[in-house]
Amino acid sequence: MNYIRHLNSVFGQFAKDQRLNPTHISLYIALFQLWNIHRFPTVFYINREEVMAIAKIGSKATYHRCLRRLHDWKYIRYLPSHNPYKGSQIQMLEFGTSTGTSTGTTTGTSSEQVVVQALVPYININKQNRNINKPKLPKSENEVFNFFKKEKWPANEGKKFFNHYNSIGWKLGGRIAIEDWHSTARNWMLKADEIEKEKTTNGPSQKRDNLKITKDKDYGQPL
Repeated sequence: MNYIRHLNSVFGQFAKDQRLNPTHISLYIALFQLWNIHRFPTVFYINREEVMAIAKIGSKATYHRCLRRLHDWKYIRYLPSHNPYKGSQIQMLEFGTSTGTSTGTTTGTSSEQVVVQALVPYININKQNRNINKPKLPKSENEVFNFFKKEKWPANEGKKFFNHYNSIGWKLGGRIAIEDWHSTARNWMLKADEIEKEKTTNGPSQKRDNLKITKDKDYGQPL
């Protein structure tokens, strides 16, 4: 895969495609950067928070809408994961080939392969420099417990977090090594909150909260 030919072709397509706005293009470039970091596999896993940070997208709704549009308009293939602890997958459709776009990684000449690999170390070095001051993996289970306690979360939730990521080698989606476990833990807490809210709002069996006071409460009823 010749990434220079690919980018030249996709930028030419951007210029002709009136449906695109700057957010679509920013998201595509973020996905291309991650594709490059993973050395251009056919399919790769993504982390929503990481992609949003690279693309400078602040809204989850905007992020998901743009992903779906890029998929519908044949720039990428978006393979969403409905598991909150497993990342979605992306397949970048190739541009600049003899047939316009294609799926999968094509085999180029040796000179093309050298050009493709030249960009990877530069991005990886920058990524390492950005993460110099970020906390590494937790040294022990107690360190995770203390962090969850500091964030006002029960130790049992910290134990779930530690056991889950310790069992899969501290990787996101089973592929991407975790570089900032504090951020991953906070994302875990946010997702746990979202799941709990969905259960409370849309769950088939809702637990009754007899201690919740409303204006229409009948105080003659027992607690």
